[in-house]
Formats: sequence, C-alpha cells, structure tokens
Amino acid sequence: MYTAKTSSKGQIVIPKEYRDKLGIKAGDRVGISVIGEHVEIYLLPENPVEALCGIFSEGSSLVDALMEERRKDKEHEDRLLGS
Repeated sequence: MYTAKTSSKGQIVIPKEYRDKLGIKAGDRVGISVIGEHVEIYLLPENPVEALCGIFSEGSSLVDALMEERRKDKEHEDRLLGS
C-alpha cells in the first residue's frame, strides 16, 4: 500500500507501479468515484463512444453485455486488490 500527500489544490500523484499496472500515461483521462469511505480511480477509454460501439450488435442481449462488463469490472477490482 502506498500513501500520498495532497497538495494545496487537492492533487495527489498516482504511484508509478499503479500507473504501469493500469496503463495510465501522461494526458490520459481517469474516472474518480467515491465508494463508501474511499476513492476509486480508473482509466477511461480514449474514445468512449468507440469503446462501446458494437456491444449490442445483433444476437447479443443487454444481459450478456452487462454480465461481460461486470466480469471485466471484477477482474479490474481483483487486480487492484492484488487477488
């Protein structure tokens, strides 16, 4: 676990090990969510529209698409927690 000190503007540095693990590069956009009493930071796709394009193509269902997204989220959470 790393700790970070906030600047007067509330800024922190994401440790290099975590940036490398998530593929975060200078200029990338990240999402930030408050989950209970902690903050979650995650890499956003460069082109969100393109990233979602085709997920509901013919033959797939909304349930299948949501289950696939949840599976990806779970893998992401497991990587972050080191499981």
